[in-house]
Amino acid sequence: MADKEERVMIFVDGSNMYHSLKAYFHRTDIDLGKFCEKLVNKRKLVRIYYYNAEVGQAQEPERYKDQRAFFDSVEAIPYTELRLGRLVYTNAWPNTPPYEKGVDVMLATDMLTHCFKNNYDTAILVAGDADFVGALQAVKDDGKHCEAALFGEERTSVPLRKVADVVHIIDGNLMRGCWKAPPPPPRPQRQFPHRHVRPQQGQQPPQQAQTPQQQSATPATQPVPQSSQMRPEAAEGQPPPVMQPPSRQLPPSPPPQYVPKPFNPNGLE
Repeated sequence: MADKEERVMIFVDGSNMYHSLKAYFHRTDIDLGKFCEKLVNKRKLVRIYYYNAEVGQAQEPERYKDQRAFFDSVEAIPYTELRLGRLVYTNAWPNTPPYEKGVDVMLATDMLTHCFKNNYDTAILVAGDADFVGALQAVKDDGKHCEAALFGEERTSVPLRKVADVVHIIDGNLMRGCWKAPPPPPRPQRQFPHRHVRPQQGQQPPQQAQTPQQQSATPATQPVPQSSQMRPEAAEGQPPPVMQPPSRQLPPSPPPQYVPKPFNPNGLE
């Protein structure tokens, strides 16, 4: 049961979260405030720290614009601090992607500083890098609780899972209600034809039902009403010509066929 007086701080590795959301959920439009609210779970939230590296405006102007809009939404969340490192672009850019500088050190330093200042009772780390194992162990050694929110199965981020007091699995249940946009509509399911089974040996096949066209056909022996074959308009003073009924021939009867029984998934007669 959650302790309402338990003070919680959340430390989010933004780059790890972005790439993990893209890999596991194929979308990145997370509502960070609702996500952290689920992790806190009715406890007392002290502050959220979100860490990332800022994209170079000269190198990637469009991506810089989108990232800036997301950073603005992060800063609008109550009790949230945006902490930015930097991206280093080498001479091999754009063939070689840039790399982060100073983000992991900043996160670990903040977690330990607030721990030693007794600013929280529980630290929640949202990251998958095993380099944070030492920082979490130091938090535990100082008498605090540490929790880790991780993506993937149990074989991922094993060192963090071992050192954390509590592990939050970031799956579809945890992410329900934590997206900015509604989920995409489900894909329509393909319709497969029913399977048929052959009749068992010694079993008589059912008689083939007549089609509506065959049922409505008039037998050849049945007289055709003359009124339906007479022309309504006849010359005045002349007897109407007698129309001979046209000869009708029924189509040849089809040979008897086996009608397979519909597939029964329960395997019963």
